[in-house]
Amino acid sequence: MTSHLQKNRVSVVLATRNEESNIGRCLDSLLEQTHPDIEIIVVDNQSKDRTREIAKEYQVPVLNLPDHINLDGILNFRGAQVNLGVSRSTGEYLFFPDADMTFDKELLAEAVEQLKTYSALYIPEIIMGKGWLGKIRNFERSFYEMTCIDAPRLVRRTLYEEVKGFDEKEIAFAPDDWDLAKKFKKQGAHFQITTNKKYHHEEWLDLKTYLKKKSEYTSTFDNYIAKWGKSDPDIKKQFGIGYRYFGVFLENGKWKKLLAHPLLTLGMYFLRFRVGVIYLLKNSSK
Repeated sequence: MTSHLQKNRVSVVLATRNEESNIGRCLDSLLEQTHPDIEIIVVDNQSKDRTREIAKEYQVPVLNLPDHINLDGILNFRGAQVNLGVSRSTGEYLFFPDADMTFDKELLAEAVEQLKTYSALYIPEIIMGKGWLGKIRNFERSFYEMTCIDAPRLVRRTLYEEVKGFDEKEIAFAPDDWDLAKKFKKQGAHFQITTNKKYHHEEWLDLKTYLKKKSEYTSTFDNYIAKWGKSDPDIKKQFGIGYRYFGVFLENGKWKKLLAHPLLTLGMYFLRFRVGVIYLLKNSSK
């Protein structure tokens, strides 16, 4: 456990790789937070662009992953980056956003109050996309809040350390946040969701790139499924047709939103179908 912990401090760990187009905007947003005690640590993984140089202009600690740990046997570099950053941090609470995100100014102030009662927090996400694809993805994302398709981003340090943080050697990057959430859940964590939001900037994303990204993600799921077992309730939901295509969109009265937005619903199911085909093709080729 880190010594000299600071009560009510939020330690923000940013894992980066080639984020020169995003890192400044993210750091600006973090520095605009109204909570008075925030510590920011950037952990970079061998960026080939100006990510580290830009971060250093903000006078925050910048660590280069291979300078601090042996990368042999590491499967989840992002998890290793966050774990390293946490080990160097001093906050009572931890926040690990992505570098292409920005945040409502009151987010961390609200989080500190909520984390006095709850162990970990989900944050509503707005996808900042372009055109019809952005609208459809944002619509889809709104159904996932506080479900097993989502994952908490803010947590008490004590809980994070109890579960030993991200799994660096068994779980690849795509489902690492699901794996961490399951470890929190197994530890008996109590979850809540903030009212303040995070904004995921993917204005650059078109359909072809989106589907390519999903294809890359599907190749990383095997170890995660093997770790928890196909009979695990969350695994069944995350990878089962019943929940991913119907349950998550219908539960708790959410079906009303589908009826209220028929065109967005059709577009969403078109995307879900395309992603499902990619997943099935990947599995059939093994």
